[in-house]
Amino acid sequence: MTSHAPANHLRSEGDINTTPARQQWHASIADDATQSLLERDSKAFLHQAMSTPCLDVLESVEGIYLRDVAGKTYMDFHGNNVHQLGYGHPHVVKRVTEQLATLPFSPRRFTNPVAIECAEKIAAICGGELNRVLFAPGGTSVIGMALKLARHVTGNFKVVSLWDSFHGASLDAISVGGEACFREGMGPLMAGVERIPPPVTYRGALPSPDGSDVHYADYLEYVIEKEGGIGAFITEVVRNTDVQVPSRAYWQRVREICDKHNVLLIIDDIPNGMGRSGEWFTYQAYGIEPDILCIGKGLGGGIVPIAAMVTKDKYNTAAQVSLGHYTHEKSPLGCAAALGTIEAIENEKLLAKVRDDSAFVGEALAAMKAKYPVIGDVRGIGLLWGVELVSDRDKKTRAFNEAEAVLYQCLNEGLSFKVSQGNVIQLSPPLIISREDLQRALDIFERAIAKVCRGVNPI
Repeated sequence: MTSHAPANHLRSEGDINTTPARQQWHASIADDATQSLLERDSKAFLHQAMSTPCLDVLESVEGIYLRDVAGKTYMDFHGNNVHQLGYGHPHVVKRVTEQLATLPFSPRRFTNPVAIECAEKIAAICGGELNRVLFAPGGTSVIGMALKLARHVTGNFKVVSLWDSFHGASLDAISVGGEACFREGMGPLMAGVERIPPPVTYRGALPSPDGSDVHYADYLEYVIEKEGGIGAFITEVVRNTDVQVPSRAYWQRVREICDKHNVLLIIDDIPNGMGRSGEWFTYQAYGIEPDILCIGKGLGGGIVPIAAMVTKDKYNTAAQVSLGHYTHEKSPLGCAAALGTIEAIENEKLLAKVRDDSAFVGEALAAMKAKYPVIGDVRGIGLLWGVELVSDRDKKTRAFNEAEAVLYQCLNEGLSFKVSQGNVIQLSPPLIISREDLQRALDIFERAIAKVCRGVNPI
């Protein structure tokens, strides 16, 4: 049933939208208004991989749900990682609405109370030495700021990153990113980037007989020593796309190596921050602290785009350099949304809830793995889980077609998620999800897995 398409590198970030399965999905949409809007969308927007054609046309969102123009609802287990609080959270809406009525925009060279309060609050939830903040309109911009600060602080322009990593879609971000689908045809990119294998234990490039992953950190030190001139190591603590979860020992070793060689550790927690791991930020679950932290996406509560770079006081040395200087650098609306998001997470005790939900989801998925041979691996943290589908467990053959079949069956039943690497189902529900809805989503997912194992075509 599984086939290997010529453009498998395009599968790294999300599900392929040009396959027969996607065409069948579109043909199955009976609503004339939806078909008309999809056609207009195709004519109006510049086409690009992974977003054209679109899946459906949305009319509204609320809580954990997407609602399309035909009235169908989907539980959103993707949300582009902005939906920690779901959609339209009343506290965030209240914060933003109140701010809109008084100070909707703050020109550069001026500051404002809500921006100051937001920066102070972010420093407080980071803890440790991370107490200096710069805001930007989005995560990609923050990555650029972090790379610039690392060059300024260390005097070295070279960067180490991981293969298959994603850090944004701008030229500097794809230069340090490890996904070929974003670099294809782009020509020369930022010089001085060295990529190393990520700490993957299920199908890693450097497998260990005992299943450990610390030797991947040793490879980082090898490259630093051999290459020279390395200023930064940029990475996610837990890779979001296909959910790779390193060991605590790996991260302790990475921190030790960076300290030893005066390499700044840049943690990209843009998709996973704001509670998805059961901590405010994913590094906190591993007992380390980065030199520079990049956050965004869910920071704005799914309402206002805002991102932030957070670093230490000792790196506050670039006063004569415009690291960001963006038009919306101290956005009152963005900061109001961020404060509302943080307050909602605190008031609803969502971090503790996520840790409880994590155990529940992990047990449910482990039971499915024991039952269905198409599931080769289950891995996750908090409310971020990856289910890797294989057509042969011994060979770990990626089950591309099976993953697509599961996706479209779940969409038919009202559950939306993304597929990464072509065969990894990524499940990342809103943190506010009730246990009842979480169980309902898992039931939909299991029914789809069962149908695929029986060879039933859901479209």
